[in-house]
Amino acid sequence: MRLLFVHERLGAMAGAEVNAYVTAAELRQRGHTIGLLHGPSTGKSEPAWHETFSERFALAARNNVQLTQAAVDQFDPDVVYVHKMADLAVLRTLVESRTPLVRMVHDHDIYCMRSYKYHPLTRKICARPASGFCVFPCGASLVRNHHGGWPFRWVSYLKKKKEIALNRRFHRMLVATDYMKEQLLRNGFDPGRIEIHPPVPRYLEAAAQSSFSARNLIVYAGQLVRGKGVDVLLQSLAQLSIPFQCVILGDGSHKEYCQSLSRDLGLQERVSFKGYLAPELMRSFYADASLAVMSSVWPEPFGAVGLEAMRYGLPVVAFDAGGIREWLIDEVNGFLVPLMDRAKFAHSVQRLLQNKAFARQMGARGRQLVHDRFNFSRYISDLEAMFARIIAEREGSPSGLQSNHRSRIQKAAPRYSSLVVAPGDPSAFSSTNSSKLPLSS
Repeated sequence: MRLLFVHERLGAMAGAEVNAYVTAAELRQRGHTIGLLHGPSTGKSEPAWHETFSERFALAARNNVQLTQAAVDQFDPDVVYVHKMADLAVLRTLVESRTPLVRMVHDHDIYCMRSYKYHPLTRKICARPASGFCVFPCGASLVRNHHGGWPFRWVSYLKKKKEIALNRRFHRMLVATDYMKEQLLRNGFDPGRIEIHPPVPRYLEAAAQSSFSARNLIVYAGQLVRGKGVDVLLQSLAQLSIPFQCVILGDGSHKEYCQSLSRDLGLQERVSFKGYLAPELMRSFYADASLAVMSSVWPEPFGAVGLEAMRYGLPVVAFDAGGIREWLIDEVNGFLVPLMDRAKFAHSVQRLLQNKAFARQMGARGRQLVHDRFNFSRYISDLEAMFARIIAEREGSPSGLQSNHRSRIQKAAPRYSSLVVAPGDPSAFSSTNSSKLPLSS
């Protein structure tokens, strides 16, 4: 298959970029041709992205109709796979191209004007669909500007409604959890077009069993932005009455505040901020840890970093926010703490540190859960099967496909037919498409 990925960035940044890259790399290994329509570069891991996305099409800051149409015309994809993209011109052009469209819903950007579904002042999670309430009394039209210039920027409610309407026209919306499916349903998406495909991390090797050493090491891995609740984590850790060490692995706009808070709480000797680390450099921390923490106070769509910790046999302590409860079972593979309950969070952490045998039992259950439920190869095979089903559906709807695109799919139908199976069937593996187009950049 020829798969055109669409994403707002080129290069490594956060979880969405990790998923887009590892998915594309594996699909390419299985013989598919992968292109990328993208926004600005992040400046991180670009050589790897260039190798995986051999055909790349850069977007401009605005007026992207012609650039998007040119990318579709030149690459001629069987399926367009959109990750994060809010540019209405790009979305409208893709919808009007009548190419089969799939969207991976990584977070709440599509239907939330603030993008994170909780109020920044009260930190109360929002359970409403996009509506006039977002403008008043929520005040979501005015959000922080992280791109320089004025400290705040205006978000148009009407544009957000148009964005939602365009995404409703996609042929599939992929989500990680039932929680995220509920969010789409609240916003008027067709349940028949929503599929659950948890974005399983790619593991290149088996993880070592964590040591649960006397060091009492606690690991936090993730962005340092306010919604991740690192400040709440620090306030919780300050209540522990036993020796411990905690490493904060990640960077973000909330880092300086959290470092200052750590000093104010007297934690500077026990909490260390290591900054962003490549995955291979994080292994030594997981291998020596006794537990992992997730302090998100925004509703996590999935929380894949928890799976990484469980892979090392670590129990996880997290707030009950969003989709986390779909893999973290309270008192089975960790503790699911009521949102913002610092005392209970601290109690849960201390309980695990004081009883390493109990912690090991929980960690073993989590490791088995990851093995049984979250398999990267099966995840990719399910995506292949889903792409093939959409191609087959569109092939049977002549009015929905451009004639040249339909003709090429019909010629390729024998290749794709073996993939049209139920999700999770191991026979849905790879197909080979050796056709190539010249590089455009």
